[in-house]
Amino acid sequence: MTKSIFITGTSSGLGRHTAIHFARRGWNVAATMRDPEQESQLVAHERIRLFKLDVTDPVQTRAAAHAAIDAFGGIDVVVNNAGVGSYGPLEFVEEATIDWQFAVNVRGPINVIRAFLPHFRERKGGRFINISSFMGVTTAVPTGSLYNMSKFALEGLIEGLYYELKPFNIDLHLVEPGGFKGNRFVEKVVFSTHPDISDYDPLIHKVNAMMTSGDESVRDDPQLIVDEIDALATGTSDRFRTLVGQTGKDLMRMRASMPIEDYLATIAANFA
Repeated sequence: MTKSIFITGTSSGLGRHTAIHFARRGWNVAATMRDPEQESQLVAHERIRLFKLDVTDPVQTRAAAHAAIDAFGGIDVVVNNAGVGSYGPLEFVEEATIDWQFAVNVRGPINVIRAFLPHFRERKGGRFINISSFMGVTTAVPTGSLYNMSKFALEGLIEGLYYELKPFNIDLHLVEPGGFKGNRFVEKVVFSTHPDISDYDPLIHKVNAMMTSGDESVRDDPQLIVDEIDALATGTSDRFRTLVGQTGKDLMRMRASMPIEDYLATIAANFA
């Protein structure tokens, strides 16, 4: 029987890669995005259906979930991929940006999970694969406190849900990648600054230089991440947390090797 997968944030990047991968593997793919009417590439795949979805809207999220379930007769796997990034000194961040960061990266997965829980409970099974970041289990970049907050929150949400969903045979997983080739994350980052305060400028310049270096050689192949999603979706892997990429693995190894105070001081020294 053909399996069906629901993926958020498929207009670009990892979401698009994942949608095409599963369509080629013979899965039915519900690919969601805010503006499906502007999409031309994904519609060329006969197994991909587009659904309009802004994950911050609970009503629209429930409607998209129901439409996908009706279209394919059921959904087996949900991939919470949609995400955004806010960087810059917390002192400068607009109130709306704080709310936006939380709304997309935390409330969005909550909305999607809640929309599919009745369906999975009725089917006595299902799988949520949630795209986090190595920034959800460690810190590594100054001025990234809000992004870290959102990914740490996602990690706590999914781990906490494990206990209440286990009796229903509903699986939960976290995938924690770093930067990958072809990712437009930096282009989409909202970076907060202040025209009249220069105290943070040295730090901001160093972070910007790091993020825009353009050195693709240090970034991971997105297929590595897609392969991990595939392993979880098919049950080949049952890992709760999957850290993908050498950068994240190196940071986690370093963090585990020393007291947190030493780790924080080491990271800070890189931007001194």
